[in-house]
Amino acid sequence: MRAFIQEFKSFIARGNVMDLAVGVIIGGAFSNITTSLVNDILNPILGIIAGNNTALAAMAVELPGGGALMVGNFINAILNFLIMAFAVFCLVKALNRLHRKKEETPAPPPVPSQEELLLTEIRDLLKERT
Repeated sequence: MRAFIQEFKSFIARGNVMDLAVGVIIGGAFSNITTSLVNDILNPILGIIAGNNTALAAMAVELPGGGALMVGNFINAILNFLIMAFAVFCLVKALNRLHRKKEETPAPPPVPSQEELLLTEIRDLLKERT
């Protein structure tokens, strides 16, 4: 049991797990923002364009058996997904560009050590003698 707990501690302490946890928390908060964007801003605009003032979420198709197909909720879910996917795409693209810039900057040439300087001086003196 002690080995299991120790293994769990090392698993949790990995950087990737912590990054994933932060990503899930941020993603949950961002999901609320995109849901609000779709429900509070895009739906009324789509309602105006469609010719009625009802929100998209109120669109439903009544079934003969007494149920309803919630078409508006499905369209809301699709819009939320597309907004979320676009935001993640932009974030990943920006991070990739940032990493690419870091790789492209050349490192400064290394400073020669005292031994290398001395050997270079000896080489130059030997060239002059011949």
